[in-house]
Amino acid sequence: MRAAPGRTAWHTERVPPHRDLAAFDDRAPEYDHGWRGRLHHEISDRTADLAAAAVASPGSVLDVGCGTGHLLRTLARRFPGAQRLCGIDAAPQMIATASAFGGDDRLGFAVGVAERLGFPDGTFDLVVSTTSFDHWTDQRAGLVECARVLRPGGHLVLVDQFSWWLLPTIATTRRGKARTRGRATVLLRQAGFASPRWHRLYAVIINAVTATKPA
Repeated sequence: MRAAPGRTAWHTERVPPHRDLAAFDDRAPEYDHGWRGRLHHEISDRTADLAAAAVASPGSVLDVGCGTGHLLRTLARRFPGAQRLCGIDAAPQMIATASAFGGDDRLGFAVGVAERLGFPDGTFDLVVSTTSFDHWTDQRAGLVECARVLRPGGHLVLVDQFSWWLLPTIATTRRGKARTRGRATVLLRQAGFASPRWHRLYAVIINAVTATKPA
């Protein structure tokens, strides 16, 4: 890919053609506006609080499913000592919107998917993801990749819809997805994460889990 001025480029895998990205591309220019934008920002800000509690001063951060980059920009302010903050998203227009903000050369954005992160092993101290996990094609493979790019002792903060209220959807529209704490915890452990700890983040359905990659 070609980096914007002052930005660092990295290798990313081609987005699988079967992903339904049109809706996210269409929403990108207005994603941060209106009540949906306020909700998105509130969830991102609370995620940043969890991340800051988990890791005092990460040198490098990855946001998987970064959208317009609000969370990553928030983390850049919370972690002034961080040298590198990267965001990937499967929707090209989300990345275009995120990249247009500018103002901090530590930030970089690229099109990519959780299942094939284009970074070397052990690149990041912190990996975050908000309301993206439910859209991953292969959630276990995505978590394995998150663990791979984390340094030993690194932290994951994963936020999405996790609730028993969502059990009916697992057998219908979201067949096979990890939409409960129990299912997600199993996948985290299978991916190599340790010490999963759950947090109520927003209302009843939006919850967060923090976990570590064993040192």
